[in-house]
Formats: sequence, C-alpha cells, structure tokens
Amino acid sequence: MIEKTFIFGAGYSGKAFAAARRDRAVGIAGTTRTAEKFDQLRAAGVAPLAFDGEALTGDVAAQLAGTTHLIVSIAPGEAGDPVLNAARDAITAAMPKLAWIGYLSTVGVYGDHAGGWVDEESECRPVSRRSVMRVAAESEWLALGEETGLPVAVLRLSGIYGPGRNAFVNLEKGTAKRLVKPGQVFNRIHAADIAGALWHLAERDQGGIFNVTDDLPAPPQDVVAYAAGLMGVEPPPEIAFESAELSPMARSFYGENKRVSNARLKQSGYRFLYPDYRASFAAMWADGTWRGGGDSDARSAMKRS
Repeated sequence: MIEKTFIFGAGYSGKAFAAARRDRAVGIAGTTRTAEKFDQLRAAGVAPLAFDGEALTGDVAAQLAGTTHLIVSIAPGEAGDPVLNAARDAITAAMPKLAWIGYLSTVGVYGDHAGGWVDEESECRPVSRRSVMRVAAESEWLALGEETGLPVAVLRLSGIYGPGRNAFVNLEKGTAKRLVKPGQVFNRIHAADIAGALWHLAERDQGGIFNVTDDLPAPPQDVVAYAAGLMGVEPPPEIAFESAELSPMARSFYGENKRVSNARLKQSGYRFLYPDYRASFAAMWADGTWRGGGDSDARSAMKRS
C-alpha cells in the first residue's frame, strides 16, 4: 500500500505524478536543486526539499525514513548515479517501510536499430555518452533491488510532451521546425501516461523493465503538421536534416532510429490515456490544456489505469 512517496528530481514528470492523485491521502515529497522552485512543487502537491546531487540534508533523510515508495528521476553523471552515491546507505539501512523503487530511464539506452522494432529484451546499443551512463545506472538500480529484495521498476521513457511542452507551444512561439530525415521515426509519451504508469506499477509493487511509450512511432515533421492543422495555421516549411542548424545533442537524437514496443506495460494491465500523438493533441487542443497550468490531464490518467 502506498503511504508516502518520495521523488528524487520532481521535475516535469514528477509533478505530473503528484498532480494525478491529489484526491488521495498519499503524502508526496520531492526534491529540486534550488529553493526557487519550491512554490512550483507545492502547487503540484509536492512537499519540496533541496538536493544538490551530492549530499542528503537532515530534512531529506527524515522524509526518506517514512517513505514506502521511491521514485528516482535524476540523470546519472560522470561520477555515477547521484542518488545512489548519496542515498544508498539510507535506502539499504534507514528506510524500513520502503516497498518499491521506480527509476525513470530513457529509450535512448537501445541506441540505433535502423528503424526496427525493439522491446525490453532487445540489445542495448547506446551511442551517446549520456545513454551509456543510463545503462550503467539501470544496472545499478536493478542490482540494488536484488541485494535488498525490493522490486525495482525501470521505466524507459520516450520523448516526453504534455501541457506546456508540445508542438502547439512551439508553433505559437514561432520555434517549431519540420526537419525531414527520410525513414526517421520517434516514439513519444504524454506526461499523463508517465504518471499513470508510475501509479500503476507502484500500486502493485511491480518490478522489471518497462517501455513507457506510445503506439505510434512517427516522423517528427508529421507531428508538427498535425498540430498546425488543429490550430488552423500553416506549418513551417520542411527543412532537410543535412542542412539544418542543430546543436550536437539535438543532432545526436537523429542518429538513433527505432520503433519502441509498449506491449509489456499493456500486458501488465495498464491502459494508455493517450495511445498516440493524434489522440493526445486532439484532446489538448479541445480542452485547452496544451498551454499548461492545469492538472486535469494527469488526474484523468488514473481513470484508465
């Protein structure tokens, strides 16, 4: 039973998780790097705490002591996983009520599969240094689960979007681009379904590796064009990938091409609120949530889980 949840790195996905269950008597605390974001966390229903990525404060340690479900949403660095570095002893010896751990990872661990389908049994071929570090962090968390006997769920997320972070926003700002690289597809996932998947797995204390991704891997330019059609505006012109001005990180994403299956998560009983970008964009445009500032999408995810 979920009594108290602690989120290391309560950012976009963490806030969606908290907002999804405000109607339930579940205590949720979470960290951010600076006190400047405390008000944002409070607004989402998260008791805010500071974590600098290096050491636990007394307040964080006190909250961990009563935690039943732990969510980790902080990326590893060159020195390893910052949460494991700082909190391993607390997890193994000072969290007597802990029943489940959820680690948010990325489908980037699969690397490039030339557009082919991958699932949780597929070989990980990380290309970027950040994905190599993710694979190592996943292994460490799963090993900790073996060591402690705790179920550890590794959620491999595809490209995250939702209220305030989507093609509508980019079109309104004039920053949307339609980059075309023949054969390139990406999966994506609405934040409400990240929240829904987390609650679904946490409520069942279910461990394992799960792809949290939509049903429809699609070319990125098609997503922008679909959003523009709903808005009734002209989509930006297509730009050939080879001639596009991109940051090294943005260009690296296009070096990995794969279609990611979500069959295992569905088999566990989870039902997606937004199975593809068309369903989610149509819903966000109809109800106005695309600009952000509300939590109705996150809460409604629970009706499907």
